[in-house]
Formats: sequence, structure tokens, C-alpha cells
Amino acid sequence: MFGKMTSAAPVSMDFGLLLLRVGIGASMFLFHGYDKIMGGPEKWEAVGGSISVLGISFAPVFWGFMAAFSESVCSLLLILGPLFRMAALLLGCTMFVAVLRHLNLPADNPASGWSGASHALELLTVYIALFFTGPGRFAFKLGRVK
Repeated sequence: MFGKMTSAAPVSMDFGLLLLRVGIGASMFLFHGYDKIMGGPEKWEAVGGSISVLGISFAPVFWGFMAAFSESVCSLLLILGPLFRMAALLLGCTMFVAVLRHLNLPADNPASGWSGASHALELLTVYIALFFTGPGRFAFKLGRVK
């Protein structure tokens, strides 16, 4: 009964990728990206300070904007499909910094350590996997119509 539905046939694989793109992209946009991109320079500076875990201490507003951009605009690109791999790469980089930030928080902070970093680590894994798989068949493509 479910043999065709659960097989790795191209259509079910593409549908699975669509479901993953929409679910992950929408949740990232709604729960993380929208507030950051709308927060403006003050929010971007606070978020951008996280990159100091990589030894980068200049231009925190720029880095915060890039995190907000990736979590908002790149999440929408992930859902729709154009520039998909670039979007997945930027989101992956943002999650990499988030993992390092959580691992470098003081031990008394409830968001510190691996338990605090686990969500960002899970998303990093998803974005890396999506980078390699591509968006699947059900995605808008940039380019000329044939």
C-alpha cells in the first residue's frame, strides 16, 4: 500500500525536499529572521558581536546584518528555490557561528554548552545536506524561459 509512497522515487524525493525546504525555511524566517532583519542597526550590532568567537571584532553591525539577512532573505530563497545553494551556504555559515557562540558562553548560562548549541548544530547539518542535495524539482529557477 505504501510501497510507492515510501520508496526513494524521484517524485517522492522531490516532494520530501520541498517539505523540508518549506518547514525549515518558514520556521527560520518566522522565529529568528524576521525579528532580526526588522530590528535595525542596534539589533544587528548585538547579533554581530557573536562573530567575535572567530576573532573578528570589526564591523559588528555588518556581521549582524548578514546574520539577519541569511535568516530572513535566505530562508525565503530556500523555500522558493532560486539561488538555493548560496542561501543554504549562508545559512550554514550563520549556524556555524551560532554553534561556536553557544559553546563559548559562560558555563552558568543556560544556553551554554552542547545542549545550548544543539539546535544550531542540527540546523547546520540540515543546511549542509541541502547544499549538497539541491532544491529538488519543485523550485523556482532563475534564468531564461526556454
